[in-house]
Amino acid sequence: MTAGEAHETAEGPLASPGFWLHHAALRWRAELDRRLREIGLTPTQFLLLASAGWAEHTHGAPTQQQVAQTAGADRMMTSKVVKNLEEAGLLSRTPDPSDGRAYRLQLTPAGRRTTRKAIAIAQALDEELFGDAPVVLRTALRRIAKSG
Repeated sequence: MTAGEAHETAEGPLASPGFWLHHAALRWRAELDRRLREIGLTPTQFLLLASAGWAEHTHGAPTQQQVAQTAGADRMMTSKVVKNLEEAGLLSRTPDPSDGRAYRLQLTPAGRRTTRKAIAIAQALDEELFGDAPVVLRTALRRIAKSG
């Protein structure tokens, strides 16, 4: 039986792209967690650092809420993780001068170095797991994510 035939005869949950997306996401997350642990980060910390760094690079220091939105993260969880990143010297939080309830985030020099290492780790993992499919996958996943 060829790979195409196996695909055509899949039944039950094995026929569902969502089933495989879920399992692929679990595998990707577990492997990213293992690799990031070597530089002292969790995937959530990495996601928030990278989101803050990207926003800072493109638009200036983002608010904590903007980083949470970019990362697709819960605001309360973001607040706790950001405080940990600040304590670790990777991020600085300063009150937003135009909104007393908001904080502006900036990567510290150590945060930039750590984020660059983490991005390289994530990119290597993406290349390893997704090979030549990133553009097709990214397009399909973005369409699905934005449809809700």
